[in-house]
Amino acid sequence: MGPEITKIESTEFEYPLEDVGTDEHGFNLVYEPGTTTTRKLFAVKVHTDTGITGEYVGGNSPAAAQYNMFANYLVGKNPLAREKHWSEIKRALRKYDRMGMGPIDIALWDFAGKYYDAPIHELLGTYRERIPAYASTYHGDEAGGLDTPEAFADFAEECLESGFGGFKIHGWGGSEGSRDLGREIAAVHAVGERVGDEMDLMHDPACELETFADALKLGRALDEEEFFWYEDSFRDAGISQHAHRKLAEKLDTPILQTEHVRGLEMKSDFAANDGTDFLRADPEYDAGITGAMKVARVAEGFGMDVEFHAPGPAQRQCIAATRNSNYYEMALVHPKCQNTQPPVYEGEYSDMIEAVDSNGTVPVPDGPGLGVEYDWDYIENNATGARHVYDG
Repeated sequence: MGPEITKIESTEFEYPLEDVGTDEHGFNLVYEPGTTTTRKLFAVKVHTDTGITGEYVGGNSPAAAQYNMFANYLVGKNPLAREKHWSEIKRALRKYDRMGMGPIDIALWDFAGKYYDAPIHELLGTYRERIPAYASTYHGDEAGGLDTPEAFADFAEECLESGFGGFKIHGWGGSEGSRDLGREIAAVHAVGERVGDEMDLMHDPACELETFADALKLGRALDEEEFFWYEDSFRDAGISQHAHRKLAEKLDTPILQTEHVRGLEMKSDFAANDGTDFLRADPEYDAGITGAMKVARVAEGFGMDVEFHAPGPAQRQCIAATRNSNYYEMALVHPKCQNTQPPVYEGEYSDMIEAVDSNGTVPVPDGPGLGVEYDWDYIENNATGARHVYDG
């Protein structure tokens, strides 16, 4: 018979980011002194008849909306039958992006680790227990933070001195920022000249560049400074295999794509059709730890590396079990404001910039499951009232 899921709970909560605002269109987070931005996330609990609860905090509102389509299916099922559930729910959500699978699947893996009294990376097969990290910046601002090429170079040097082995630029957004290509290129050269001999450098315009020509011009600057990768450059939204193959043919800098491509098969197609040099995976976006590890194994089969998007305990567990991955993304970081991660962890776990040691690494949590303890009092005290209970 085995264990059985008795109910699933989803709770929306909010938390503040101080001195953080948005750029002119309201989409990119930027440093803005005196402004507080409120973010919302979801906390998931998968209850079982064993008394062990699988937990995960993360996800966005479109993902949470999809829980309504499959959460009741899981009630009464064995929480250890992850592969079966993954296959059935994937089919059920075939008309949608399937992002709702991620947080639930991660919670099921958390349950499994607690059930077997082992961290998830041991269930997957441990490869390492510390992970090299790179500093992934906020977007450029106009407020005295990352507001000039020299400011990016200063911050890169600061990150190097604190131990980071890599540094990724998120440039200026909005119509003014994306058209000021000269400033973007100047930042590339400023950072490259300052720390390029000592750090791996990456650039992620986050699809802000408005034309292929601008993506090509910026890419050629990356070539000059020997950047490690070039990610989601222009307004195709990061999903065109053909466009990125053409871009890659004209540049020396490797291309990293598929953060915005949902699904194992489409990511595999990107690899097979030379649409990227690195694959991107995210356990929250890519249908859970189950889905993200499938992407990692596909990348391995193609002789490619997989780079996991964003920080978090699920990402650390995945990278710990993945040989062909180079870095942990410590995001978003800035010299004058906090990381965007929620203050929901008890104990020593942290994704703040100070969590990286002098060797530029972060530890993999070694407790059962995800290896973290969530501060449920904080979550409940900051709940928005959007709570759903699925009990069949």
